[in-house]
Amino acid sequence: MRVLVTGGAGFIGRWVVKQLLSDGHHVWVLDDLSNGRKENIEEFINHKQFVKFIKGDIKDANLLETLFLNEFDLCYHLGASINVQDSIDNPKTTFDNDTVGTFHVLEQCKKHNVKLVFMSTCMVYDRAARPTGIKETDRVKPASPYAGAKIAAENMVLSYYYAYDLPTVIIRPFNTYGPFQKTGGEGGVVAIFIKNKLDDKPLQIYGDGKQTRDLLYVEDCARFVVKTGYSDQANGEIINAGLGRDISINDLAKLIVQDETRIEHVKHIHPQSEIPKLLCNYEKAKKLLGWEPQVSLEEGINRTEEWIKSTNLI
Repeated sequence: MRVLVTGGAGFIGRWVVKQLLSDGHHVWVLDDLSNGRKENIEEFINHKQFVKFIKGDIKDANLLETLFLNEFDLCYHLGASINVQDSIDNPKTTFDNDTVGTFHVLEQCKKHNVKLVFMSTCMVYDRAARPTGIKETDRVKPASPYAGAKIAAENMVLSYYYAYDLPTVIIRPFNTYGPFQKTGGEGGVVAIFIKNKLDDKPLQIYGDGKQTRDLLYVEDCARFVVKTGYSDQANGEIINAGLGRDISINDLAKLIVQDETRIEHVKHIHPQSEIPKLLCNYEKAKKLLGWEPQVSLEEGINRTEEWIKSTNLI
């Protein structure tokens, strides 16, 4: 197939691109590099099926108009502003990128009848209220403008499915981590903790550290993302993906550093947008796609640490 990946130079995006290339598809990547990095996809540039990298903005309607002349079969739409604190500080940028940008991509998918897989987030949910975890039918709670912009975009994506019969899928991966994730301020908690451990810095935890996360290894996430694009059964659906196991941030820090004296608690920067318990129920993904995670948290942390040790790309 001919496939467009927006945000394809980002952390999850580059793994999606890798999966698509290994499956034999022709891949185009659109990324404005505000969060992604060209280095993330450097190894693919000379791949015979990698067609083109375009540095550009999903809000640029003229650019999209030209790009979609390539007659794509499928669009994985991962391009977005993803930082919760940034969305609180500057909600307009997040809304423009995540909601308005998605509208522009949808318009082109409608015009050319291209299936759209929309990357949403587990941050749209309220807390997990049952031991079996959060299902797709559980209530949403836009506790940050980031979550609000994603919910708005989800509704637009579904409206194109119902109003125009456009094949669309909404995916809500839980907290994803692994190689190529940034280890600085905008990175994920696993990458930041590992980097601080290796640099002999304290592991800082926001608040009391009792908040839990369901941590999904990035290659498991990429397999999930790609599978939803291949499956007609996924059309019109909202689908979760996670490990199905949650861990408190306190226990995660102990698992990574194994020295409690190196852990410190600091004042939370956005307690009002914190979700106290995130635990994924991925039964729907298993039933519809035959997908389930393959990498345990311990194995994933080891792989991530080895990658961070091996590279200066931080």
